Amino acid sequence: MVKKMEGDFILMESSEIKQKIKEFLEKYIKNVDLSEDQDIFQSRLVNSLFAMQLVLFIEKEFKIKVENADLDLTNFNTIIAITAFIERKQNNEN
Repeated sequence: MVKKMEGDFILMESSEIKQKIKEFLEKYIKNVDLSEDQDIFQSRLVNSLFAMQLVLFIEKEFKIKVENADLDLTNFNTIIAITAFIERKQNNEN
């Protein structure tokens, strides 16, 4: 459920953000039932090159800017971490 429109992006419930992220990841990670706390890099489901695809998806889908300082793997290693990162960025951009 959409909370409210803010600037150029739409704030979503955490569950909606998680679902969009999971759907994106499942396009690239086949035959694995991803849990929200599964480290996709440590479990070698994706590599560092995929991280850039993930960043581009996040910027486009959630209308946020990922800065160089944000490029810490802990922001992107699990669905939970990605969701928290997106929520922080959206809250900071208000």
